[in-house]
Amino acid sequence: MNLCSLRSSSRGNSAVAFTDKTKILVDCGISGKTALCCLADINISPEEIDAIVVTHEHIDHIRGVGVLCRKFNIPVYASEGTWYAMEREIGVIPRECIRVFSDVYFDIGDIEVRPFDIPHDAAEPCGYAFFSQSGSAAVATDMGCIDDGVINALRGCDTVLLEANHDINMLAMGNYPQSLKNRIRGRKGHLANDDAGKVAAELVKHGTKNILLGHLSMENNYPPLAYNTVKNALESENIYMGRDVILDVARRDEISQCRDCLTV
Repeated sequence: MNLCSLRSSSRGNSAVAFTDKTKILVDCGISGKTALCCLADINISPEEIDAIVVTHEHIDHIRGVGVLCRKFNIPVYASEGTWYAMEREIGVIPRECIRVFSDVYFDIGDIEVRPFDIPHDAAEPCGYAFFSQSGSAAVATDMGCIDDGVINALRGCDTVLLEANHDINMLAMGNYPQSLKNRIRGRKGHLANDDAGKVAAELVKHGTKNILLGHLSMENNYPPLAYNTVKNALESENIYMGRDVILDVARRDEISQCRDCLTV
């Protein structure tokens, strides 16, 4: 099982979970052209993509979904609420490519896909955990807080792409209007570095070996700060880099972002 972040920031997000047999794109909040370049960088052709699974309808997660679906006839999976909310943005796609799921697990190739609810200000948002015979991985971003449902969904996953959106002090001192600051730090906003550290420690205690920090704000965070905040939180729980966990940060906008790949 592999999990690669193609892009991950407040401006655009996409990842791919894959085995030798099955390849699933998680969101495509980047242009179709950028997505193809990133996939090529990890030697995946768009014709190999078996499905696109969408977490929610915000543009930094769906910008390129319609383009890729129409061009390569890729099925798109989303919750019912997300479908209704994103239909206009992604444009008309072939009826046979529409996949609406409820609160059930489903299989795509040799990967079992397990959606789980996330606390975010969207219609019906979800994260995804992926399980195969070779391992497990999950994408958990765009969360204002962490509840028991999220922890239970992530517990035991080998690799997790985990949100570390902002530094609390940078957000407080930044130029965003107060209403936007309140939204970001609200219970349906985005996860701060400190909270990501607490979640990371909980996950490692339950078997997670690889954590990739993602969805970093371009204005209210930067990679070394996110990394060190989470690293310090882990070490305060006697969890050490290399020995107990591999910790990394997904680069935000560079094309080399495509090389942020963790294999389990």
